[in-house]
Amino acid sequence: MKSTKVTEKTNLHPRNLHRFGYNFEQLIKNHPDLGNFVFINEHNIDSSDNKLAKHTIDFSNPDAVKALNKALLITYYGIQNWDIPADFLCPPIPGRADYIHNLADLLASTNNGTIPEGETVQGLDIGVGANCIYPILGNAIYGWSFVATDIDENAIQNCKKIIEQNPQLIEAVSLQLQVNPRFIFKNIIEPEDKFTFTICNPPFHSSAEEAMKSTIRKINNLAPESLNVKTAKPVLNFGGQNAELWCEGGELGFIKQMIYESAKYPMQCLWFTTLVSKQSNLNTIYKTLNNVAAIHKTIDMAQGQKTSRIVAWTFMTEAQQKAWKFSE
Repeated sequence: MKSTKVTEKTNLHPRNLHRFGYNFEQLIKNHPDLGNFVFINEHNIDSSDNKLAKHTIDFSNPDAVKALNKALLITYYGIQNWDIPADFLCPPIPGRADYIHNLADLLASTNNGTIPEGETVQGLDIGVGANCIYPILGNAIYGWSFVATDIDENAIQNCKKIIEQNPQLIEAVSLQLQVNPRFIFKNIIEPEDKFTFTICNPPFHSSAEEAMKSTIRKINNLAPESLNVKTAKPVLNFGGQNAELWCEGGELGFIKQMIYESAKYPMQCLWFTTLVSKQSNLNTIYKTLNNVAAIHKTIDMAQGQKTSRIVAWTFMTEAQQKAWKFSE
Protein backbone atom coordinates (compact mmCIF):
# COMPACT_ATOMS: atom_id res chain seq x y z
CA MET A 1 0.00 0.00 0.00
CA LYS A 2 1.55 3.32 -1.09
CA SER A 3 1.65 6.09 1.47
CA THR A 4 -0.54 9.08 0.74
CA LYS A 5 -0.25 12.76 1.38
CA VAL A 6 -1.58 13.49 4.87
CA THR A 7 -3.49 16.58 5.94
CA GLU A 8 -3.20 17.56 9.59
CA LYS A 9 -6.54 17.57 11.42
CA THR A 10 -5.97 20.84 13.23
CA ASN A 11 -9.36 20.68 14.94
CA LEU A 12 -8.10 17.80 17.09
CA HIS A 13 -6.16 18.44 20.32
CA PRO A 14 -2.43 19.15 19.75
CA ARG A 15 -1.46 15.99 21.71
CA ASN A 16 -3.95 13.77 19.90
CA LEU A 17 -2.04 10.97 18.19
CA HIS A 18 -4.58 10.93 15.35
CA ARG A 19 -4.11 14.51 14.10
CA PHE A 20 -2.42 13.23 10.96
CA GLY A 21 -5.07 10.69 10.06
CA TYR A 22 -4.66 6.94 9.89
CA ASN A 23 -1.51 5.15 8.73
CA PHE A 24 -3.39 2.22 7.27
CA GLU A 25 -0.20 0.40 6.29
CA GLN A 26 0.95 0.33 9.92
CA LEU A 27 -2.52 -0.36 11.26
CA ILE A 28 -3.06 -3.34 8.94
CA LYS A 29 0.36 -4.69 9.89
CA ASN A 30 -0.71 -4.70 13.54
CA HIS A 31 -4.25 -5.91 12.86
CA PRO A 32 -4.44 -7.68 9.47
CA ASP A 33 -8.26 -8.04 9.57
CA LEU A 34 -8.51 -4.29 8.96
CA GLY A 35 -7.18 -4.86 5.44
CA ASN A 36 -10.52 -6.42 4.50
CA PHE A 37 -12.20 -3.03 4.88
CA VAL A 38 -9.67 -0.53 3.48
CA PHE A 39 -10.15 0.84 -0.03
CA ILE A 40 -9.18 3.87 -2.12
CA ASN A 41 -11.79 6.61 -2.08
CA GLU A 42 -11.85 7.70 -5.71
CA HIS A 43 -13.86 10.79 -4.76
CA ASN A 44 -10.94 12.09 -2.69
CA ILE A 45 -8.05 12.00 -5.17
CA ASP A 46 -5.45 14.68 -4.52
CA SER A 47 -5.86 17.43 -7.12
CA SER A 48 -2.10 18.03 -7.37
CA ASP A 49 -1.29 14.42 -8.27
CA ASN A 50 -3.91 12.03 -9.58
CA LYS A 51 -1.81 9.10 -8.41
CA LEU A 52 -2.38 10.14 -4.83
CA ALA A 53 -5.65 8.86 -3.45
CA LYS A 54 -6.90 8.59 0.08
CA HIS A 55 -7.23 5.19 1.67
CA THR A 56 -10.25 4.92 3.91
CA ILE A 57 -12.93 2.62 5.28
CA ASP A 58 -16.71 2.73 5.12
CA PHE A 59 -17.44 4.45 8.43
CA SER A 60 -21.10 3.42 8.11
CA ASN A 61 -20.04 -0.24 8.37
CA PRO A 62 -19.84 -1.29 12.05
CA ASP A 63 -17.47 -4.17 11.30
CA ALA A 64 -15.07 -1.79 9.57
CA VAL A 65 -15.20 0.70 12.44
CA LYS A 66 -14.62 -2.08 14.96
CA ALA A 67 -11.62 -3.36 13.00
CA LEU A 68 -10.20 0.17 12.84
CA ASN A 69 -10.67 0.59 16.59
CA LYS A 70 -8.91 -2.69 17.31
CA ALA A 71 -5.97 -1.62 15.13
CA LEU A 72 -5.76 1.82 16.79
CA LEU A 73 -5.88 0.35 20.29
CA ILE A 74 -3.13 -2.14 19.47
CA THR A 75 -0.92 0.38 17.68
CA TYR A 76 -1.20 3.42 19.95
CA TYR A 77 -2.57 2.32 23.32
CA GLY A 78 -1.11 -1.11 24.06
CA ILE A 79 -4.48 -2.89 24.12
CA GLN A 80 -4.08 -6.34 22.55
CA ASN A 81 -7.58 -7.69 23.16
CA TRP A 82 -10.68 -5.58 22.64
CA ASP A 83 -14.12 -6.36 21.32
CA ILE A 84 -17.74 -5.35 21.82
CA PRO A 85 -20.89 -7.44 21.37
CA ALA A 86 -23.52 -6.71 18.75
CA ASP A 87 -25.86 -3.77 19.44
CA PHE A 88 -23.36 -1.74 21.48
CA LEU A 89 -21.82 1.59 20.51
CA CYS A 90 -18.49 1.50 18.70
CA PRO A 91 -16.82 4.79 19.68
CA PRO A 92 -14.68 7.02 17.42
CA ILE A 93 -11.33 6.86 19.18
CA PRO A 94 -9.87 10.22 18.01
CA GLY A 95 -12.86 12.08 19.48
CA ARG A 96 -12.75 10.11 22.73
CA ALA A 97 -9.00 10.79 23.01
CA ASP A 98 -9.71 14.51 22.59
CA TYR A 99 -11.97 14.43 25.65
CA ILE A 100 -9.16 12.83 27.67
CA HIS A 101 -6.57 15.38 26.50
CA ASN A 102 -8.85 18.35 27.19
CA LEU A 103 -9.61 16.92 30.61
CA ALA A 104 -5.87 16.66 31.27
CA ASP A 105 -5.49 20.37 30.45
CA LEU A 106 -8.36 21.20 32.79
CA LEU A 107 -6.65 19.33 35.64
CA ALA A 108 -3.34 21.03 34.82
CA SER A 109 -5.04 24.41 35.29
CA THR A 110 -5.33 23.66 39.02
CA ASN A 111 -1.93 21.96 39.25
CA ASN A 112 0.46 24.78 38.39
CA GLY A 113 0.18 24.02 34.70
CA THR A 114 1.40 20.42 35.04
CA ILE A 115 -0.79 17.55 33.90
CA PRO A 116 -1.22 15.18 36.86
CA GLU A 117 -0.39 11.61 35.93
CA GLY A 118 -0.50 8.21 37.62
CA GLU A 119 -2.98 6.00 39.40
CA THR A 120 -3.69 8.46 42.22
CA VAL A 121 -5.60 10.53 39.66
CA GLN A 122 -8.92 8.72 39.77
CA GLY A 123 -11.79 9.28 37.38
CA LEU A 124 -15.41 8.20 37.57
CA ASP A 125 -16.80 7.16 34.17
CA ILE A 126 -20.59 7.50 34.09
CA GLY A 127 -22.05 5.12 31.50
CA VAL A 128 -18.90 3.29 30.45
CA GLY A 129 -20.78 1.18 27.90
CA ALA A 130 -19.41 -2.12 26.66
CA ASN A 131 -16.35 -0.53 25.05
CA CYS A 132 -14.54 0.73 28.20
CA ILE A 133 -12.93 3.35 25.99
CA TYR A 134 -12.41 6.27 28.40
CA PRO A 135 -10.69 4.15 31.09
CA ILE A 136 -8.54 2.52 28.38
CA LEU A 137 -7.42 5.86 26.93
CA GLY A 138 -7.04 7.68 30.24
CA ASN A 139 -4.89 4.88 31.63
CA ALA A 140 -2.80 4.41 28.48
CA ILE A 141 -2.08 8.13 27.97
CA TYR A 142 -1.78 9.45 31.51
CA GLY A 143 -1.74 6.41 33.78
CA TRP A 144 -5.01 7.41 35.46
CA SER A 145 -7.22 4.93 37.32
CA PHE A 146 -10.98 4.69 36.98
CA VAL A 147 -14.21 3.53 38.53
CA ALA A 148 -16.48 2.75 35.58
CA THR A 149 -20.26 2.48 36.00
CA ASP A 150 -23.21 1.46 33.87
CA ILE A 151 -26.85 0.43 34.31
CA ASP A 152 -26.42 -2.43 31.82
CA GLU A 153 -25.12 -5.72 33.23
CA ASN A 154 -24.04 -6.89 29.75
CA ALA A 155 -21.95 -3.76 29.28
CA ILE A 156 -20.25 -4.30 32.64
CA GLN A 157 -19.53 -7.95 31.81
CA ASN A 158 -17.93 -7.04 28.49
CA CYS A 159 -15.76 -4.40 30.16
CA LYS A 160 -14.74 -7.06 32.69
CA LYS A 161 -13.63 -9.29 29.82
CA ILE A 162 -11.61 -6.46 28.24
CA ILE A 163 -9.91 -5.71 31.56
CA GLU A 164 -9.07 -9.35 32.26
CA GLN A 165 -7.54 -9.77 28.80
CA ASN A 166 -5.33 -6.66 29.15
CA PRO A 167 -3.36 -7.07 32.41
CA GLN A 168 -2.33 -3.40 32.66
CA LEU A 169 -6.00 -2.54 33.28
CA ILE A 170 -6.66 -5.01 36.09
CA GLU A 171 -5.44 -2.75 38.91
CA ALA A 172 -6.37 0.45 37.10
CA VAL A 173 -10.09 0.00 36.39
CA SER A 174 -12.85 -1.17 38.71
CA LEU A 175 -16.43 -1.70 37.56
CA GLN A 176 -19.67 -0.94 39.33
CA LEU A 177 -23.21 -1.66 38.23
CA GLN A 178 -25.65 1.18 38.91
CA VAL A 179 -28.53 -0.87 40.28
CA ASN A 180 -31.05 1.98 40.12
CA PRO A 181 -31.22 3.62 36.67
CA ARG A 182 -32.97 6.66 38.16
CA PHE A 183 -29.70 7.71 39.79
CA ILE A 184 -26.28 8.71 38.49
CA PHE A 185 -23.99 9.26 41.48
CA LYS A 186 -26.17 7.86 44.24
CA ASN A 187 -25.19 4.25 45.11
CA ILE A 188 -21.84 4.90 43.41
CA ILE A 189 -20.04 7.67 45.34
CA GLU A 190 -19.47 6.56 48.93
CA PRO A 191 -18.66 8.95 51.82
CA GLU A 192 -14.97 8.00 51.78
CA ASP A 193 -14.55 8.39 47.99
CA LYS A 194 -12.52 11.14 46.33
CA PHE A 195 -12.57 11.51 42.56
CA THR A 196 -10.35 13.86 40.60
CA PHE A 197 -12.93 14.05 37.83
CA THR A 198 -16.05 12.51 36.37
CA ILE A 199 -16.41 11.83 32.65
CA CYS A 200 -19.59 11.14 30.71
CA ASN A 201 -20.94 10.73 27.20
CA PRO A 202 -24.67 11.05 27.96
CA PRO A 203 -27.51 9.56 25.90
CA PHE A 204 -28.49 12.11 23.27
CA HIS A 205 -32.11 11.27 22.55
CA SER A 206 -35.42 11.29 24.42
CA SER A 207 -37.01 8.25 22.74
CA ALA A 208 -36.14 5.05 20.86
CA GLU A 209 -37.81 6.45 17.72
CA GLU A 210 -35.73 9.62 17.78
CA ALA A 211 -32.57 7.55 18.33
CA MET A 212 -33.37 5.25 15.41
CA LYS A 213 -33.97 8.15 13.00
CA SER A 214 -30.70 9.75 14.08
CA THR A 215 -28.80 6.48 13.58
CA ILE A 216 -30.18 6.06 10.05
CA ARG A 217 -29.20 9.65 9.24
CA LYS A 218 -25.73 9.08 10.72
CA ILE A 219 -25.14 5.92 8.67
CA ASN A 220 -26.22 7.60 5.45
CA ASN A 221 -23.98 10.61 6.13
CA LEU A 222 -20.95 8.43 6.90
CA ALA A 223 -21.17 6.12 3.88
CA PRO A 224 -18.59 7.11 1.22
CA GLU A 225 -20.03 8.61 -1.98
CA SER A 226 -18.22 5.99 -4.03
CA LEU A 227 -20.27 3.21 -2.40
CA ASN A 228 -23.60 4.96 -3.03
CA VAL A 229 -25.04 3.27 0.05
CA LYS A 230 -28.27 4.47 1.62
CA THR A 231 -30.32 2.68 4.23
CA ALA A 232 -33.71 2.92 5.87
CA LYS A 233 -32.73 0.61 8.73
CA PRO A 234 -30.11 1.09 11.45
CA VAL A 235 -27.25 -1.43 11.28
CA LEU A 236 -27.42 -3.65 14.33
CA ASN A 237 -24.19 -3.08 16.21
CA PHE A 238 -23.80 0.50 15.05
CA GLY A 239 -26.81 2.04 16.71
CA GLY A 240 -26.12 1.22 20.34
CA GLN A 241 -28.18 -0.05 23.23
CA ASN A 242 -31.20 1.87 24.49
CA ALA A 243 -29.34 3.10 27.59
CA GLU A 244 -26.49 4.38 25.43
CA LEU A 245 -28.70 6.31 23.02
CA TRP A 246 -31.76 7.59 24.79
CA CYS A 247 -33.37 8.24 28.15
CA GLU A 248 -36.41 10.08 29.39
CA GLY A 249 -35.71 13.78 28.93
CA GLY A 250 -32.87 13.11 26.48
CA GLU A 251 -29.43 14.67 26.82
CA LEU A 252 -30.71 17.74 28.63
CA GLY A 253 -32.73 15.76 31.18
CA PHE A 254 -29.78 13.47 31.90
CA ILE A 255 -27.31 16.32 32.37
CA LYS A 256 -29.67 18.30 34.61
CA GLN A 257 -30.11 15.22 36.78
CA MET A 258 -26.32 14.81 36.89
CA ILE A 259 -25.83 18.42 37.96
CA TYR A 260 -28.41 18.28 40.75
CA GLU A 261 -26.96 15.01 42.05
CA SER A 262 -23.39 16.33 41.87
CA ALA A 263 -24.34 19.12 44.28
CA LYS A 264 -24.71 16.44 46.99
CA TYR A 265 -20.99 15.57 46.66
CA PRO A 266 -19.37 19.03 46.43
CA MET A 267 -16.08 18.17 48.16
CA GLN A 268 -15.70 14.63 46.84
CA CYS A 269 -14.87 15.51 43.25
CA LEU A 270 -12.61 18.23 41.89
CA TRP A 271 -14.22 18.50 38.44
CA PHE A 272 -17.50 17.06 37.20
CA THR A 273 -17.60 16.94 33.39
CA THR A 274 -19.84 15.82 30.56
CA LEU A 275 -20.02 15.97 26.80
CA VAL A 276 -22.81 18.16 25.45
CA SER A 277 -23.74 17.33 21.85
CA LYS A 278 -26.58 19.79 21.35
CA GLN A 279 -25.61 23.45 21.55
CA SER A 280 -29.26 24.38 22.09
CA ASN A 281 -29.06 22.70 25.52
CA LEU A 282 -26.27 24.94 26.83
CA ASN A 283 -28.33 27.85 28.17
CA THR A 284 -30.51 25.56 30.30
CA ILE A 285 -27.42 23.67 31.49
CA TYR A 286 -25.76 26.95 32.54
CA LYS A 287 -28.90 28.03 34.40
CA THR A 288 -28.99 24.70 36.22
CA LEU A 289 -25.32 25.04 37.19
CA ASN A 290 -25.97 28.55 38.47
CA ASN A 291 -28.92 27.22 40.49
CA VAL A 292 -26.58 24.92 42.41
CA ALA A 293 -23.86 27.59 42.70
CA ALA A 294 -21.32 25.68 40.64
CA ILE A 295 -18.32 27.28 38.96
CA HIS A 296 -18.36 26.14 35.35
CA LYS A 297 -16.54 26.38 32.05
CA THR A 298 -17.05 25.07 28.52
CA ILE A 299 -14.36 23.51 26.33
CA ASP A 300 -15.16 23.40 22.61
CA MET A 301 -14.21 20.33 20.57
CA ALA A 302 -14.64 19.32 16.95
CA GLN A 303 -14.02 16.23 14.86
CA GLY A 304 -14.75 16.24 11.15
CA GLN A 305 -18.22 17.69 10.56
CA LYS A 306 -19.29 17.20 14.17
CA THR A 307 -19.01 19.93 16.78
CA SER A 308 -19.28 19.13 20.46
CA ARG A 309 -18.12 20.50 23.77
CA ILE A 310 -17.26 19.53 27.33
CA VAL A 311 -19.04 21.31 30.15
CA ALA A 312 -17.06 21.13 33.40
CA TRP A 313 -18.10 22.33 36.83
CA THR A 314 -16.81 22.36 40.38
CA PHE A 315 -18.12 23.40 43.78
CA MET A 316 -14.66 24.24 45.10
CA THR A 317 -13.22 27.71 45.46
CA GLU A 318 -10.02 28.53 43.61
CA ALA A 319 -8.08 28.02 46.86
CA GLN A 320 -9.72 24.61 47.41
CA GLN A 321 -8.93 23.63 43.83
CA LYS A 322 -5.27 24.55 44.29
CA ALA A 323 -5.17 22.57 47.53
CA TRP A 324 -6.43 19.37 45.88
CA LYS A 325 -3.88 16.57 46.28
CA PHE A 326 -3.23 14.84 42.95
CA SER A 327 -0.77 12.42 44.56
CA GLU A 328 -0.43 10.96 48.00
